[in-house]
Amino acid sequence: MLANILRTTVLSAAALLALWLAVGPLPQPMGASAGVVLLTLVLWATGALPPFVTGLIFFAAVLIPGLARPDLIFAGFGSAAVWLIVSGFVIGAAIRRTGLVARLAAALAPLAAGSYARLVTVMTITAMALGFVMPSSVGRAVVLVPVGMALADHLGLVAGTKGRAGLAVALALACNMPSFAILPSNIPNMILAGAAETQYGVGFSYMSYLALHYPLLGVAKSAVAVLLVIWLFPDRARETAVAPTNPPDAVPGTAAEARVAVILGLTLLLWMTDAWHGVNPAWIGIASAVLLLLPGIGAVPAKEFNAAVDFGMIVFVAAALGLGALVNASGIGAAVGGAVLSVLPLEAGQSFVNFLSLSLLSAVTGLVTTIPGVPAVLTPMAQDMAQTTGLSLQTVLMTQVIGFSTVVFPYQVGPLILAMQLSGERLGHLVRVTLPLTAVTLVLLLPLDWLWWRLLGWL
Repeated sequence: MLANILRTTVLSAAALLALWLAVGPLPQPMGASAGVVLLTLVLWATGALPPFVTGLIFFAAVLIPGLARPDLIFAGFGSAAVWLIVSGFVIGAAIRRTGLVARLAAALAPLAAGSYARLVTVMTITAMALGFVMPSSVGRAVVLVPVGMALADHLGLVAGTKGRAGLAVALALACNMPSFAILPSNIPNMILAGAAETQYGVGFSYMSYLALHYPLLGVAKSAVAVLLVIWLFPDRARETAVAPTNPPDAVPGTAAEARVAVILGLTLLLWMTDAWHGVNPAWIGIASAVLLLLPGIGAVPAKEFNAAVDFGMIVFVAAALGLGALVNASGIGAAVGGAVLSVLPLEAGQSFVNFLSLSLLSAVTGLVTTIPGVPAVLTPMAQDMAQTTGLSLQTVLMTQVIGFSTVVFPYQVGPLILAMQLSGERLGHLVRVTLPLTAVTLVLLLPLDWLWWRLLGWL
């Protein structure tokens, strides 16, 4: 009852503020756009409506009054991220239908058996390791989340248990957050690298990026996430339910399973080598999905395509990308960034204050633009911030990574939502971890990061 009252109060206040923004002193169409963006973000954050319904409301609210061009707002449907998600659903359906998930789970069972904490830790480390070879958060989630859920079944963590929800949250985070610290392994990283190169001619080294970010944003933050999951979702593995420890090849597989394994292996290989061949992982995913849908080759009957793909998720992700486009095109992003920048205590020679301020600016911007929009909004201002703080341009650019890797709400990052959808667990479980993880990041990891940057000579 109290939660419903609080949510109603928040929604009512957001609606009134959105109306004031739409008719208030801001120039148009920025004011109306700001109102739509605010209401959309609040609806996503509170979960008052299904995410795709809120997405459809966003499309209608923008297009009917002509706040932006349709090709801009609907650009998300043509983005690589959306098509990577579509192909990811097909791949996930294929490995589930053929029993490949159960076989992979059986291979991991001996490593993860023994305790719930060990299970969460092993699956987190597995996801982190895959981040180095698979440059797609969606792809990692598609491969590992079904395996993790099958392993949870083997260990007696059935639907409705805290342990199953905790494992789903741990996998969702591990498939996404550590890869913010690996240059080619997350979309915002690549947007930042591309914007830095095109706007300033600044290039990022794979190893310097990794050395700067991975020890704390990758390893330490993942360790904190594991501890939070174990604490907030306490449970125990049921030893009697552990899968047999025989090697998976002890049981003959079907021909369909073998075909899916080959297609998945080739897909992973092409994803791992995208820096060499230059083909976008999304287009590789589409080709893989086509093979998996072809009669006689794949394992997903064409008639089951609609069941395999969650089109509500597609609408939501496209709407989130459209919202970021609207924020940038309408000037909201630059206005918010500029307003925050004007009140930040930036001053040459104050490296700790400057470091915290720039990192927080990136994190706050991500709440408005969603995470992929952060580099697009802040990179054009990086030169001015460098001059104000006395920091190097590359250092200022790198502080964005700390901010956009700090995810407060799931709506900011599409792959987190996809991972929870694949697990069958409620999205609300994620917030129980992301909020305290954000607090630990700000209070503990940010100061440690500052010390690490100083040690490496970045500050």
